[in-house]
Amino acid sequence: MGRYRSSLQIVADVLSVAAVGAKKVQIMYKANLSYELLVRYLAEVLDAGLVRFEGSAGLYRLTRKGEDFLKRYDEYEKRCRRLEGLSNDVERERAALEGMCFNAKQMDESDS
Repeated sequence: MGRYRSSLQIVADVLSVAAVGAKKVQIMYKANLSYELLVRYLAEVLDAGLVRFEGSAGLYRLTRKGEDFLKRYDEYEKRCRRLEGLSNDVERERAALEGMCFNAKQMDESDS
């Protein structure tokens, strides 16, 4: 791992588990949350209308709004990965240009 998840990523993880219908404990383990974070994020997604609780079955399920959120989040993540790739490309190109410029200068100085 090595990287902290954003709040949006945690919400998406909770919703992904709830997409098939899940109990609280299942969401906690599959979304890799402590109990405290589970309670906090479940309250948030319930308040936002992204999931509903079916008391008779004890399951949390996605609402239409939750499905829409997951679709939009997936597109958002794809765009972020593309931008990160472009940013890395730009950084490599900058480093190459600096190398051409400064290495050439150092070589000229050593010739003197």
